[in-house]
Amino acid sequence: MTRTVLISGCSSGIGAALARELHGRGLRVYATARRRETLQPLAAAGLQVLPLDVDDDASIAAAIDALTASGHGLDMLVNNAGFSQVGAVMDLTREDLRRQYETNVIAPVALTRAALPLLRASDAGTVVNVGSIVGLFATPFAGAYCSSKAALHSLSDAMRMELSPFGIRVVTVQPGGIRSSFGDHAESGLQLPPDSLYRPVEKGIRARAQAGQQGATPAQEFARHVAARLLREPPPAIIRGGKNSTRLPLLKKLLPLAAFDAMNRKIFGLDRFKP
Repeated sequence: MTRTVLISGCSSGIGAALARELHGRGLRVYATARRRETLQPLAAAGLQVLPLDVDDDASIAAAIDALTASGHGLDMLVNNAGFSQVGAVMDLTREDLRRQYETNVIAPVALTRAALPLLRASDAGTVVNVGSIVGLFATPFAGAYCSSKAALHSLSDAMRMELSPFGIRVVTVQPGGIRSSFGDHAESGLQLPPDSLYRPVEKGIRARAQAGQQGATPAQEFARHVAARLLREPPPAIIRGGKNSTRLPLLKKLLPLAAFDAMNRKIFGLDRFKP
């Protein structure tokens, strides 16, 4: 029987690459994004596509209704939609933080809750939450994003235990640097108000927006790595891969905190910052 998977955030990057990879491995893939036109390349490749704004409950309900009406059921849900907000924590407003957590933390739970009846009906229901290695440690100028992924990791841990009685597995994917347009989106949404205390280190803040793209792993290569593990029986609880996905968490574990902080301050110019 053909397994069915729904993936959020498929307009580009990891979502698009994973949708193509799982489709190529014989799964029935429903690729989704806020704007349906961004999914045209995937539709042309034979994938099913649906509009889905993960921050909108009505949009979530419509997507799940469409999937239910198809009669295909749902075996795997991949919560991939998310964005990176770059800027010093002190430059973020309440609304900036709410927007970050709404998409990266609250939306995956909302989508999983809506999909739960379909996942329970599957004999191998699986929820895949795409976190990040920066959910394991924080860097300057990405506190909102790092903390949102840390929160998603914690929610995934709880969901893994809470959903196990229903036969539903929960997998947390923790990418390192993956080549995509992610950095460009982070740059366009960079928070640096005119009165920011961090104007003198603007170069370091902009460097943070692109940090994950330096020598990054191609998205399709990462997708092959993830897909192979997701299709194991059973899949691992945590899948990690991509540039620095082993090195940086290991450094965080092994280095004294002061040394790890000093390394990050130096990378982003805070060691030379004299207010």
